[in-house]
Amino acid sequence: MGQELTQANETLLEFERLIQTGGCNAWEGALRTGVDLGTANIVLAVVDEQNRPVAGASYPSTVVRDGIVVDYMGAVRAVTQLKGQLEERLGVMLDAGACAIPPGILEGNVKAIGNVVEAAGFRLTNIVDEPTAASSVLGISDGAVVDVGGGTTGISVLKDGKVIFTGDEPTGGTHMTLVLAGFHGWNTQEAELAKRDPAQEANVFPVIKPVVEKMASIVRNYLREYPVEAVYVVGGACCFTQFESVFEKFLGVPVVKPAAPLLVTPLGIAVNCKL
Repeated sequence: MGQELTQANETLLEFERLIQTGGCNAWEGALRTGVDLGTANIVLAVVDEQNRPVAGASYPSTVVRDGIVVDYMGAVRAVTQLKGQLEERLGVMLDAGACAIPPGILEGNVKAIGNVVEAAGFRLTNIVDEPTAASSVLGISDGAVVDVGGGTTGISVLKDGKVIFTGDEPTGGTHMTLVLAGFHGWNTQEAELAKRDPAQEANVFPVIKPVVEKMASIVRNYLREYPVEAVYVVGGACCFTQFESVFEKFLGVPVVKPAAPLLVTPLGIAVNCKL
């Protein structure tokens, strides 16, 4: 796994650079776009036929909660705007698009997420579950991928390259924010800003550590029936430096966090976009 993770990290850091600089790479063949409607951010990832990152864009948003579209028109506007930005940057129209869902959400909510992608002007070619999308970027054939999102903690267990189990429970970054706000008497915006500020991690993490322990216990319960030798964590809410050590204490197996964990799933959605 070492070589695969090194390659994945290089790809993720390149994708992060493209988002931060507003740049784009040369590409081969047709372009494919992944649309990640997250609880805290909407991210669009564009890859070529070799699965190399070509461009990306993100936008902070509250239009989706726990895989449920709570502001349909707002979601369509945000995705349409990001799509237009990328098309202007690339000089081509983006056609094929894919999206992702947390494991276990209701069929109606799945359809709503797909409708957002289509309403923004994409030809929807695939809907994949979030942890499975992440695993395709990391090159994992055996182990568990845990996607710690804004509202939920999702898990996919893989064996011999196939997903044999997916699960999802409502504990995520939003719960960290609420605990932090309650502890300090802040509003949620103040708590969210503090949570995202690496300079404040030493003060923030001890407060939200019980939430991380709850996430770890969720994963441990799933893995009792599906034991693995390693767990890979992705998603914006796992960015804390001590996150892996808390998980390892609960799980008793190595826990790996790739570079730019917030961007693993969006890139994986694009990789799973069909032409």
